[in-house]
Amino acid sequence: MVSMLPDAHSLLIKNVLERLQSNSEKGLNASFASERLKLCGENILKRKKAKSVWEIFLEQFLSPIIYILLGAMILAFLFNEIIEGFAILFVVFITVLIGFFMEWQAMRSLVALQKMVETESTVIRDGEERRLASRSLVPGDIILLQAGDVVPADARLIAQKSLSLKESMLTGESEQVEKKLDTLPLETRLTERINMIFNGTIIARGNAKAVVTATGDETAIGQISYMTQEAEKKRTPLEKKLNSLTHWLILFTVVLAVLIAMTGFLTANDPVLMIKTGIALAVAAIPEGLPVVATITLARGMLKLSKQKVVIKRLESVQTLGETNIICTDKTGTLTENKMAVRSIVFENSKIDLENPIDQKNLKTHKNEPDLDQLIKVAVLCNNSNPKKSKANGDAIDTALMEFVNNTSYQANAIAEGYPEVNEMPFDAELKLMLTLNEDHGKFITCVKGAPENVLKYCEYILVAGGEKKLTDAHAWNNCADNLASHGLRVLAFAYRNTTDIPAQEKLLEELVLIGIVGFLDPPRQDIAQAIKIYKDAGIQVKMLTGDHPGTSLKIAQEIGLVGLENVNEKTVLGSDYPDFEKITLKQEKLLLNASVFARMLPKQKLDLVSFYQKHEGVVGMLGDGVNDAPALKKADIGIAMGIRGTEAAKEVADVILMDDKFTALRLAIHQGRAIFENIRYFVIFLVSCNLAEVISVATASLTNLPLPLLPLQILYLNLVTDIFPALALGMGKGSKGIMLNSPRDPQEQILTKDHWLATVIYGLSITIAVIGIVIYANFKLNLPSLTINNMAFYTLVLAQLFNIFNLPSWKTSFFKNEVTSNPWVWISLVVSILITYMGYYIPFLRETLSLVTLDFNQILLVVLFALFSLLISQIVKRLGLVKI
Repeated sequence: MVSMLPDAHSLLIKNVLERLQSNSEKGLNASFASERLKLCGENILKRKKAKSVWEIFLEQFLSPIIYILLGAMILAFLFNEIIEGFAILFVVFITVLIGFFMEWQAMRSLVALQKMVETESTVIRDGEERRLASRSLVPGDIILLQAGDVVPADARLIAQKSLSLKESMLTGESEQVEKKLDTLPLETRLTERINMIFNGTIIARGNAKAVVTATGDETAIGQISYMTQEAEKKRTPLEKKLNSLTHWLILFTVVLAVLIAMTGFLTANDPVLMIKTGIALAVAAIPEGLPVVATITLARGMLKLSKQKVVIKRLESVQTLGETNIICTDKTGTLTENKMAVRSIVFENSKIDLENPIDQKNLKTHKNEPDLDQLIKVAVLCNNSNPKKSKANGDAIDTALMEFVNNTSYQANAIAEGYPEVNEMPFDAELKLMLTLNEDHGKFITCVKGAPENVLKYCEYILVAGGEKKLTDAHAWNNCADNLASHGLRVLAFAYRNTTDIPAQEKLLEELVLIGIVGFLDPPRQDIAQAIKIYKDAGIQVKMLTGDHPGTSLKIAQEIGLVGLENVNEKTVLGSDYPDFEKITLKQEKLLLNASVFARMLPKQKLDLVSFYQKHEGVVGMLGDGVNDAPALKKADIGIAMGIRGTEAAKEVADVILMDDKFTALRLAIHQGRAIFENIRYFVIFLVSCNLAEVISVATASLTNLPLPLLPLQILYLNLVTDIFPALALGMGKGSKGIMLNSPRDPQEQILTKDHWLATVIYGLSITIAVIGIVIYANFKLNLPSLTINNMAFYTLVLAQLFNIFNLPSWKTSFFKNEVTSNPWVWISLVVSILITYMGYYIPFLRETLSLVTLDFNQILLVVLFALFSLLISQIVKRLGLVKI
């Protein structure tokens, strides 16, 4: 195996490259890198070995439900009821098989989704820059990094510009670490190796070229990763709620089953039959489908959303989306098109308004004037889209400036070639400006662009027609910027400084000369206003968090319907007014809770705001794309990153990735999250009410000496017919029509509230009334044999439980047109269940096993009528408003 160079920090750069057989300009040969990859292994941290198929299968037996089912099976065999024992074994097998298949499918889906969001790195191979999966990096690879990137492996710096990193995940320190190229002593501590960058850390500022020295488990973070590997996987909140409900239902049904078995000794009924009936009831009443329902619905939700280009990285995130009541979002590119264009230019004595990206008519009078010439020069040089940069990666503003220049008669290439770059200070989120130092024919020019209020702090002069003069009214320029911003423009100030020598780093921003300010237009996305309305109707507050000017932010907010024309001051917050979120007054607290627009926000303030809302019972979704959004994304209940323009840092910490960068796609995710919980609730109500009906029906018959409506094997068969297929069909539902008109669900709310329990009991009693009713009618009115009565009760229970599925939609919706009746899977499940019931009679072996006899037309008609009667009772109670779900 190739050495990973743990002492790279103490070696000269050329020695590091020699040891790794690499070249700083050409990188590694592709075939050589491929061979090295075989020796070193992929650049990934070893995870716990994935469960094998057999492990997944055997783990399905480790459940209290399965323990009780197996106990019931053993009792059946002890009573020499071989058929019943095998019938219970069949139920166990079906339960285990469903759980196994769903977990196996979920595991495969998660692996597939993880591959969709695997990080990539810019690497030099064979002398060419290319994007490669980070897992394929090897020692000796030359990597290129910029602000927002997550470092893919441990590496020794070869070159850097204004580089600083966030290494808190490795060191625990929150401050950015400035990097240098100096060779360090061998004994230098890991946290002090300023010439190294480490896997998993984040480029906060600047850019760099580095040679990979360690990958995978040999990296610094890999050495300590075993702690997280040993951490036990947490259950999702939904799984905890389901497990709690399951344990209570198990206790309830076992107690009832024991009581029913004991009645055999207290009544004239056959004690052995009653014990077997009690065992079968325990098997039937236990909700064996609950342990897998979370996996079924959540995994299906993930897959469904992935087809809509919404990648969910964690299962529990699907459920949390349904509880989200606050969405914090960036403005640029999320709410707007992120396609900037120059629309207004203001100089000391003139102004240019452009109706389109280049209005030659309005530019003509400024041709070859010093203010426009100088602005064009700075716009090209202080620009990450500069054609002479080794890696052009400008944002929307940079692109707009280059398009503006290229549409004029100025030549961007000629300007870039004539003023080679000497130094650069990349855009700083706190300084809110960018700076470059360029050579100017033996002299030097400092070029600056940034937020007007920040750039003006460093300007002592202003460019005018006759040259430069003292800047005496910075306040007027700030007012000018505010005026442009109030019309929805994003505003930047441009400045420069000519020097004969290279200025010291700390003096780069001194004595600048203001050229003017430029306004850019970034219109709102066309579909945003409708999306904002949908979120408002759903009880979700949308908060715009941006570093932009408050006027620009407010204008966009009004256009998309986020803020009305009244009470503007109460809806807008300026970040500079809240230096410390821990020390705010009650009035400020109220303002923060009601505000919708947060302008001039620093990265730390975004994080503080998310924490503030969480303390006030908010379930917060945070949308972001930049490295400055990463802390807030991680802190939020749901971190949502943009897949196209999002930095690796943002995507690394996010729970959800919008692959098409569309804010509106989040609506689909929230809808799905709500629908999933609704489907699970339907499933539980349906299952528990049906099981309750079985238990109460048999208990009532046992205590009143009526013919038994269910025999042990009929109970087990009924469980197969009316539980599995309708329950799975309910999990496939799209959600109720008005689901996005409801307020977000309280995260503390249980699966079944008091109203849901009331509905569950009423549905169960309605089915019981129908079953006991047909038993009494057939016994005392028709004087039918016990077995015929039993068969009529059995079929009534089958149909009544299938009809019960139509009780689940809200009492406010139409009985004939709702989320259940519009779900095709429900109708398919009903047909399949009826066919399985018919097979029980049609197949001689099953008919004999289930003690089924032939019923005449009138008897079958009675079965249908009594089954429909159970549905009628439930609907009358529901439509009277006694059941309000």
